[in-house]
Amino acid sequence: MSVQEMQLNNLAPAEGSKKAPRRLGRGIGSGTGKTAGKGHKGQRARAGGYHKVGFEGGQMPIQRRLPKFGFVSLKALATGEIRLSELNSLPVDEVDLVVLQQHGLISSNIKYAKVFLSGTIERAITIQGLAVTAGARKAIEEKGGKVL
Repeated sequence: MSVQEMQLNNLAPAEGSKKAPRRLGRGIGSGTGKTAGKGHKGQRARAGGYHKVGFEGGQMPIQRRLPKFGFVSLKALATGEIRLSELNSLPVDEVDLVVLQQHGLISSNIKYAKVFLSGTIERAITIQGLAVTAGARKAIEEKGGKVL
């Protein structure tokens, strides 16, 4: 058989890629005869007999019985807050997320941290990769520190 030029009327799915649909109601030997896989009677056995998602037969559905409640930011759970005065206790001059975790100021599951103005800073430090409030930035830079 020669390779033909591809034409729209010759296109076909690959062999074995399409499975024939199940034929319902075609006799006892087919496995889906008589009730055609719908069981006996009831709403789901009828033509056109179905209902919307969450419908419980007229009973108040569970998503309406239960109360609505708040919102929890996933980012807030992974964000730590550092006071400016807490940075005084660190023995290093360069502060980043890893240093804060090593010295126990934040837990290991914290992915973000923010330094805010609370207390005073006594020496020049360099802060890298942390969010810093405007007041804390000003206090750090007044002592000769840097925020990168």
